[in-house]
Amino acid sequence: MKKRVFALCLTAAAAASLTACGGGADSPAQNTANGGSNELYVYNWGEYIDESVIEQFEEETGISVIYDLFETNEEMYPIIEAGAINYDVVCPSDYMIQKMRENDLLAEINFDNVPNIKEIGPEYMDMAKDFDPENKYAVPYCWGTEGILYNKQRFDELGIPYPTKWADLWNPELEGEILMHNTLRYAFMAALKIKGYSLNTTDPDQLAEARDMLIEQKPLVQAYVIDQVRDKMINGEAAAAMLYSGDLLYIQDTAKEQGSEFDLEYVLPEEGTSYWIDCWVIPANAEHKENAEKWINFLCRPDIAKKNFEYITYATPNKGAFELLDEELQNNKAVFPDLSQLKNSESVQYLGEEVNDMYNEMWKQVKAN
Repeated sequence: MKKRVFALCLTAAAAASLTACGGGADSPAQNTANGGSNELYVYNWGEYIDESVIEQFEEETGISVIYDLFETNEEMYPIIEAGAINYDVVCPSDYMIQKMRENDLLAEINFDNVPNIKEIGPEYMDMAKDFDPENKYAVPYCWGTEGILYNKQRFDELGIPYPTKWADLWNPELEGEILMHNTLRYAFMAALKIKGYSLNTTDPDQLAEARDMLIEQKPLVQAYVIDQVRDKMINGEAAAAMLYSGDLLYIQDTAKEQGSEFDLEYVLPEEGTSYWIDCWVIPANAEHKENAEKWINFLCRPDIAKKNFEYITYATPNKGAFELLDEELQNNKAVFPDLSQLKNSESVQYLGEEVNDMYNEMWKQVKAN
């Protein structure tokens, strides 16, 4: 669910063996001949790996990595479905893994080739059963939550209590001060949770209630955003925003570096929220499956997972890597919440095309009003 998305241009040293800078159907891997036992075709989010990790994998294994990027799960899926490019290993999010599995687009992982799977906390393997019920297809890579980031000083100026629940984003005193997710399932999630409904509801009446709530909220919303949330909150342009937890450390650190005179805090809403897990999977048409398993095993090594966490700042499910972090990070409950904090929380699930169409139509109605 990586959202800090922009082009990844590799260093000159890596460029000889890696193909990146861009993603999607026009990516360079499309023009590279398949075959060759020492190759690996990787398809990943932008800025979702430390580049030195790719170089280290190549040095240790002798496998050349051809590395392409995508910006959204929805961009990635038709590329895999079409099979025009035989990617060997891909990093989708939970609900998209479910869709890929249900449409026979994934190969089972041979875990004899992934002994470092033991480093993934069993609680995260259990969470992955939401979309991979038998833990056959997916290895957790990063995870996180959706919550509220708020500017404490701005709330103090407005004389409003700090937010503790999604319903606080409907406070009329916050007119023009709210940043909402420009992603329909997450925007609807906030309204559905206020009503006590599942974020995966398929009930048209419940969705209509959520739609009406989002329309009612619109005068309070400064903007619907994805990547722009970082700069807006760093620059103190809004009081509160829906946020992926993985962006928190980046935003807080950058604000401090710029000498900001306000504090930014993150809270998991009382009504419950969504959590997400991005995982490595192997497409069914992968031509270098064993190399893909070597890649997954390498990324599960604690020292490598720690290096990636320090670069990405999205929570790692790797217990060995977690033990290598300093105590301050380990105790940061915004980044690494106790699972007990996720009461009434759910992962986003694939609901089928008919239900997706219903969500999309109601989202259009929200945007049109």
